[in-house]
Amino acid sequence: MAGSRYLNYGEREVRHLSTVCPELGIVIDKLGFLDRPVEPDLFTALTSSIVSQQITGKVAETIWGRLVKAAEAKMASKQIESAVSPEIFSILSIEELRACGLSQRKAEYISAIASAAVDGLLDFESLRTLDDAEFIKELVKLRGVGEWTAEMMLIFSLERPDVLSWGDFAIKKGIMKLFGLESLTRQQFEDIRAMFSPYNTVASLYLWEL
Repeated sequence: MAGSRYLNYGEREVRHLSTVCPELGIVIDKLGFLDRPVEPDLFTALTSSIVSQQITGKVAETIWGRLVKAAEAKMASKQIESAVSPEIFSILSIEELRACGLSQRKAEYISAIASAAVDGLLDFESLRTLDDAEFIKELVKLRGVGEWTAEMMLIFSLERPDVLSWGDFAIKKGIMKLFGLESLTRQQFEDIRAMFSPYNTVASLYLWEL
């Protein structure tokens, strides 16, 4: 489900984070640079994110593999470069999607997104041009897509540099562990976000490891 490239960052980001937050600097020194795959194709990233909702990574990988095989079977009669595309997914029936292991609701979400893209109602290339807030605003209009999913796409598809998700439990847990907090208020979170800016995305990578 992952792309073949890794999230790009370097000395500038880790040096800044280590300077503004020595506690995080210790974590960075211990772990070194982290390889985290990115998926530049927004349709692939979005559909795989929906597949992964509320199930284990292993189960998600299995279901995704079945979806790709089902799409490849449909692709044989089409002049399309990639099986994982709106054009192919839009002609998979709800029953075919469910046969891959998707719930009824997830199958409907993915089918609707693929159809919207084919019909021109959803333009993934235009989404790339939006700033972070506008990107999230547009994505959450889609059924099955919440703010967290949109934020993860900002990180792992668009490689936006300054994303820290309030809705991510592991991020909040990492912050509390890093600073020895028993709880975390929204104001504390925003103060930490401001401290890590403009490299919250790289900070997120290390907070997930705590």
